[in-house]
Amino acid sequence: MFRHLGALGLFFLAILDSTPLPTFGGPDILMAILAGSHRTPWYECAAVATAGSVIGAYITFRIARKAGAAYLNSKFGANKVSGFLKLFQQWGTGSLIASTAIPVPFPTSMVFAAAGASDYPVGRYLPIVAVCRAARYSAIAIVADLYGRHFIRVLRHPVQYWGWLLLFAAVALGLAAGGILINRRMSTASMV
Repeated sequence: MFRHLGALGLFFLAILDSTPLPTFGGPDILMAILAGSHRTPWYECAAVATAGSVIGAYITFRIARKAGAAYLNSKFGANKVSGFLKLFQQWGTGSLIASTAIPVPFPTSMVFAAAGASDYPVGRYLPIVAVCRAARYSAIAIVADLYGRHFIRVLRHPVQYWGWLLLFAAVALGLAAGGILINRRMSTASMV
């Protein structure tokens, strides 16, 4: 349904993706299809998806700010919430950047809600979300524009390309693990 609406559908799907409603990477896939088919220019796809994502992230942030931890408990469960709030209080900006910039299945809306519930400054929150989402969506749109037909073929038949997808996932996990290790060493060094 969203594909037939083109850029407007991408805008609404990006808003939904940044709220607690699960879309399972819908904006990334729809943007790849739109930019890969050359129906919509890549820069328009990236701009529309970024705008929609920022609006959805702000809605989630404001709802969580007004409702507090009670909202988070009702949407995500009390056990997950306490762990996520601790994670967000410890890593703050780093967790916000990682969840918005890296296109992996991660509960980004939960990070947005944690930012709202933990009184994270709005003046820092919105620019981080906007820049990270713009970088993420621009990268996806450029790759889809350059390798459009191949990209759509991988999306339609992922089993045929499982080796490459597994390699990509391993590299992404390796980079994330390296970042965590570096951050731990830096925090240990600053404590000494």
